[in-house]
Amino acid sequence: MKVTVERAQLLKSLGHVHRVVERRNTIPILGNVLLRADSTQLALKATDLDLEVTETLAAESATGGSTTVPAHMFYDIVRKLPDGAQIMLEADGDRAVLAIRAGRSRFTLQALPESDFPDLAAGEMAHSFSLAAADVKRLIDRTQFAISTEETRYYLNGIYLHTAGSGKAATLRAVATDGHRLAQVDLPLPAGAAGMPGVIVPRKTVGEVQRLIEDNEAEVRVELSLGKIRFTIGHVVLTSKLIDGTFPDYGRVIPQNNDKELLVDKADFAAAVDRVSTISSERGRAVKLALSAGRLVLSVTNPDSGSATEELEIEYASDPLDIGFNSRYLLDIAAQVEGEVAVLRLADPGSPTLIQDRDNRNALYVLMPMRV
Repeated sequence: MKVTVERAQLLKSLGHVHRVVERRNTIPILGNVLLRADSTQLALKATDLDLEVTETLAAESATGGSTTVPAHMFYDIVRKLPDGAQIMLEADGDRAVLAIRAGRSRFTLQALPESDFPDLAAGEMAHSFSLAAADVKRLIDRTQFAISTEETRYYLNGIYLHTAGSGKAATLRAVATDGHRLAQVDLPLPAGAAGMPGVIVPRKTVGEVQRLIEDNEAEVRVELSLGKIRFTIGHVVLTSKLIDGTFPDYGRVIPQNNDKELLVDKADFAAAVDRVSTISSERGRAVKLALSAGRLVLSVTNPDSGSATEELEIEYASDPLDIGFNSRYLLDIAAQVEGEVAVLRLADPGSPTLIQDRDNRNALYVLMPMRV
C-alpha cells in the first residue's frame, strides 16, 4: 500500500473514527484503525465490537492495499504534523509496519494484518428513512440527558426510537428515562419509517451520532433491523448493535390529569434555581418550590452551610402548593425548553410533574418530586 493524503482531511476523518476505539483493550486489534486504499480513496474503519464507524476520503494511491495501526497514536501523529502537509502512508506486505512521511518527519508504526480486524456484519436492514440532520440533533439533544447510567437496568441505557400515533398524526418518537425523569420528543413520521420496530439505541452510539453531525443542513440516512442500526452522514457510516431488551411502558408515568398550571419565564427560573442550589448539599441537591397566586418562592436549606431563598413572579391561579425537586434535574430540563416560557403542570407534592414549552408541544418532560 502506498497512498498520499492531505493532512486536514486525514485529521478530520481520523477524528471521526478514532473516538470509537476504547483506550484500554484486552484485544490488541480493537485498539487499531483499519486503513484500506484503492486508486482514488482511502477508507478508515474503527470498531469496539458494538459500534463501527467507517469514513472514506479522497487520496492519491500508487498501490492499493490495507493494514491496521494503533488508532490513538496515529491520530496524535497526524494532529501534530504541520498544517497543509501532504502525508505519505506506505505499508509493505512483508513487514508489519506502516511508514508515515510528511516533509522532514518520519514515523513507523507497528501494524497488525487486516485479516485480524473484526467486521460488524450488518446483515439486511429492513427499514430505511432519511431525516434532516437538524432533526436528528434535536431528537438527541432533547432526550440524551435523561438516559440512565445504571448498568443493571441496561434497557434504559439508550434512547427508545419508535413510531407513535396514527394516520396524519403519526410521529417518530424518541424517549429516554432514568426513573427520576423522562424526556419525550416527537417528529413528523418520515417516509419509510412506518412499520419500523421500536429500537433502543445505546448511549455511546447516540453520542457519536451527535458528534458526527457537523452540518445541520445535511441529510442523515437511517437504516435499521431488529438487531442493528446504521446512520449515514455524508462520507461517514456508523453501524451499531441495538440494546436487546424491552423498554418499559413509559406512557403510564406521564401524568394526564395534573390540574395546577404554572407559567414561568424559563431563563429567570433556571437562573434562580441555579443561584439557590449553590447552598444545596452535593448528595441531596433538593430545592423547594412554594407556589401561591402569582408568586413562586424557591428555597434551599442545608444544615451544614446555610440557606437561600429567591422569589419569582409567575402565572399561577391554583391552590398553594409546596413541592421539592432535584435542582440539577430541574436545570437539565429547563435547558431543553426551546421557547421563553416553561409550563409546569403539577398535582401534589408526591406526584410527577409534567414540564413543556408553552409554544411547542412536540416535546414533554416528566420529573419525579423529592421530599424536602
